[in-house]
Amino acid sequence: MTTFYEEAKAFATKHILPYSVEVDEKMEFPEKSFEEIAKAGYFKLMIPKEYGGLGKGMAEHSAACMAFAQASATTGLCYMMHNVCLSIILKYGSEQLKNKILKDVIENNKFLGFAYSEFGSGTNFYIPSIDAKFTENEVILNGSKSMVTSATYASYYLLLSPSEAGEGVDNWIVPIEKEGVTFKSSEWNGLGMRGNVSCPMEFKDVKLEKSYRIGEIGAAMTHIFEVVAPYFITGLASVYSGVCQAVLTEALSHATSRKHNTGQSLAEYETVQTHLAKIYSQTNAAVLGTQEAARAVDAGEEDAIVKVISARIFASEAAIEVSRLGMRIGGGKAYNKQGIMERLLRDSYAGQIMAPGVDVLTLWLGRALAGLPLI
Repeated sequence: MTTFYEEAKAFATKHILPYSVEVDEKMEFPEKSFEEIAKAGYFKLMIPKEYGGLGKGMAEHSAACMAFAQASATTGLCYMMHNVCLSIILKYGSEQLKNKILKDVIENNKFLGFAYSEFGSGTNFYIPSIDAKFTENEVILNGSKSMVTSATYASYYLLLSPSEAGEGVDNWIVPIEKEGVTFKSSEWNGLGMRGNVSCPMEFKDVKLEKSYRIGEIGAAMTHIFEVVAPYFITGLASVYSGVCQAVLTEALSHATSRKHNTGQSLAEYETVQTHLAKIYSQTNAAVLGTQEAARAVDAGEEDAIVKVISARIFASEAAIEVSRLGMRIGGGKAYNKQGIMERLLRDSYAGQIMAPGVDVLTLWLGRALAGLPLI
């Protein structure tokens, strides 16, 4: 592991882990952790140095998400989305838009979230049905987005709408204070990742200046495949690799400390040793695959997207499998929610359905390997 990862892990142990149980039990956004993330400068991780940021790349993005998720999957996930949103602004935003958003991030510790998904589109979030009407200077938005992570806490939300040109998709960034923007927080009751506050975001005659459009008219699909795909998918691989690491740590702790009335620890039983070996192997593979994917993106290698998709598929499925084995090691105590294994099991299940889901990604991977368009 890199020095950057170790520093991020030490930060997470101090400022994220202490709130992880409360965040899950109360379904509360990790507000205290995010205040510390802001103070430590992690919000500006991806911002180039010439703009006042840290100028880091995919490897550091992945390492931070992995370290944070090991302490709290919710926190790692929400932080990851901020980095991805910011990367889109940096690559495609106008200088006017970049200066506004980056100033707010750097000087005011603001962060960003996604409002891409809709109730009828599922994984096909690039086919938006939200109503967008255009005047000379504005777009007027009506409708809703479904699973908006960091709802009510992020200051800006990236949103896809039908294009002004009639073909393609437009990408917008919406300030939370815009009149007509509301959230339905009461509708969130997630199985896992319970602190991410993923709830519907409503738009009623929301007037947005065209200066808030990101990039060219109708060009959002380019944004999705050139920036969202590598950064978001690698970020999810990192989050679920972090979950795997948390499972391994919890399983080892329980197996070595839990003793039967014979005086033997669980770790002395061959069955438990087998489970631990499988957990380690899956975790190690997830971490190494994710690190390799991040390295390939930074290096600009031709097969980087194949490695990214593969890493995300593997890490998401590995998290479910290792947490299942972790529950076996934890036994009745884990089932009775003593320790964190039960929470890790619940958190792991979000990985297979979070758009683009594992089923879709598996298809994409096969198409990419065959030299075919992803969609």
